[in-house]
Amino acid sequence: MKKFLIAALVGSLAGAVVTTQVAAPLLAQEAAKTTNVYEQLDLFGDIFERIRSQYVEEVDESELIEAAINGMLTSLDPHSSYLSPDDAADMRVQTRGEFGGLGIEVTQEDGFVKVVSPIDGTPAETAGIEAGDFITHVDSESVLGLTLDEAVEMMRGPVGSEIVITVVREGEAEPFDVSIVRDTIKLTAVRVRTEQQSVVLRVTTFNDQTFRNLESGLAEQIEEAGGIDNISGIVLDLRNNPGGLLNQAIQVSDAFLEKGEIVSTRGRAPEDGERFNAKPGDLAEGKPIVVLINGGSASASEIVAGALQDHRRAIVVGTKSFGKGSVQTVMPLRGDGAMRLTTARYYTPSGRSIQALGVSPDIVVEQPRRAEETEEEEEDGAANRFDRSEADLRGRLDNDSLSEDEVRQIEEDREKAEEAAKLREEDYQLAYAIDILKGLTALGPQYE
Repeated sequence: MKKFLIAALVGSLAGAVVTTQVAAPLLAQEAAKTTNVYEQLDLFGDIFERIRSQYVEEVDESELIEAAINGMLTSLDPHSSYLSPDDAADMRVQTRGEFGGLGIEVTQEDGFVKVVSPIDGTPAETAGIEAGDFITHVDSESVLGLTLDEAVEMMRGPVGSEIVITVVREGEAEPFDVSIVRDTIKLTAVRVRTEQQSVVLRVTTFNDQTFRNLESGLAEQIEEAGGIDNISGIVLDLRNNPGGLLNQAIQVSDAFLEKGEIVSTRGRAPEDGERFNAKPGDLAEGKPIVVLINGGSASASEIVAGALQDHRRAIVVGTKSFGKGSVQTVMPLRGDGAMRLTTARYYTPSGRSIQALGVSPDIVVEQPRRAEETEEEEEDGAANRFDRSEADLRGRLDNDSLSEDEVRQIEEDREKAEEAAKLREEDYQLAYAIDILKGLTALGPQYE
């Protein structure tokens, strides 16, 4: 028995020695790290005092501190930043759907400002700014070396004032200037219309109005069509939609899903992860859906496209999306400022992250650039308008096998076909989406 006690004591002592040998270095490392952090903070204080007292011109101390804070945040990733009290107030206004500016969503890449997407109906969109454009100069001043917030500040100004931005665009040999007049940007989150029995839901942003606009607009179009049975399907147009509020992306996805996961977020700590699931109820009542995306579809747009694609609730058409798969949390700070901090990545229902990869469409359809008509093409078009058919021949036989109603129906179908052809010239991707819905409807209810 004594031997067992001695052995146990020896084992305990050995365990204590091993624990001490392992824990002591770890504690020493933590202490060294803490000491190092405090030394660096002291260094920051020294530099701050030197700048205050010895810089060639008098400096604004609060601006120095703000610049230091913003520099710390922007060094993390392109989407983390400090929001001054004015910027924080502007952001709160933007989520409500009305603000002043050019109407572009931007990010930073290689030191230049990159356009994520122009917003529908804004001065930037009217001036021809496109997703993927790089802005190198604002009123002849280079933005290279500026933070994103500093570059955006250069583009702000009074409503009605003019700004000239220099743009570099893929496919263009030289940079070119674009003149834009600043205006008050009033966002209509969702524009709704019916094209050839397909309801087109054009979602331009995800703000506080988005789901409400979508729900009421869809209901109105269905009522005008005389019921859901007279609708062939829905086109959810998310092209050039830069994103917005996560809760709105979840609600829009849930609007067309009966069950299952919509999106999950995973933060630094496992307990910070969240999963968002759909509740029963489908506004489209099972009608087929085509989602349109392109390189300007980002963030919340990608959540919706990814959720509907993974659940096979929609066919995704267009080109690869932007690839912003991170979640930013806006945290209020003292003095009415705020901090936008990346706190998580989001994942589609199948568990895939789209960060830097984007959502790949099921069917890749490029939007052709609209070429200016040459005089020769115009003449060819005029000649085509005089193409002859059997109906144009003198002395032709009449078709007496059709009633007047049947002839009228044929003529109406021909007019619809001509309208469809015109839409292909105006918006090829949208026309392609509507053709898919028409094809699914023609095949029968089992494909809807």
